[in-house]
Amino acid sequence: MRLFVALDIEAPIRARLAAFVNEVRNLAPEARWVGAQTFHITLKFIGERRPDEAKPIKQALAEIQVPPTTVHFHGTGFFPHPHNARVFWVGIEGDQQLALLAKHIDKSLAPLHVAPEEHPFAPHLTLARGGDTRHPRGGSGRPHSRSGDKANPCFAVLWDKLQSQAPPEFGVMTAGEFFLYESKLSSAGAQYTKLARFPLSPETSGNCVIG
Repeated sequence: MRLFVALDIEAPIRARLAAFVNEVRNLAPEARWVGAQTFHITLKFIGERRPDEAKPIKQALAEIQVPPTTVHFHGTGFFPHPHNARVFWVGIEGDQQLALLAKHIDKSLAPLHVAPEEHPFAPHLTLARGGDTRHPRGGSGRPHSRSGDKANPCFAVLWDKLQSQAPPEFGVMTAGEFFLYESKLSSAGAQYTKLARFPLSPETSGNCVIG
């Protein structure tokens, strides 16, 4: 099982993001665009796990007690740079609770041999991945440069267009829950399934809702 932890996105914001993608995707036809139905904010990528490892992961996540978090979606950018971009993204600004939630998730999973993050939490929403022939599944969503990064013109026209426009605004939402997802990769793209829901509230008992 390929697992990750993430926030879901409210329908009105998802619709605005989808409309924006429809407007600009023809400016980068070689990019691999993410389907709007799979938009999410990754809090922690866990990776491949045996099915029997899912239960203790759920139990660890269910112990987290953090208040709801407010998230602002605005602006766009490229990782690691427009000239050699692997990822085209929408910017995310969260309150202090968002970073706190990511920190608690990282800490709660460490005893289960899930590697801790090496860099500070930097939330973003991936809209498209560029053509990275060394990474045929679309390249890494991490913002940092890698050895061997080369010029990649995939997003050149899109970048030029965005320079002449004001940064787009997609809205603000308050997340009251987060989820454990399973990701299944296929030739048609990744398919995500919610395995468990965890409420965000300092008053909750920490019980997860399986579904």
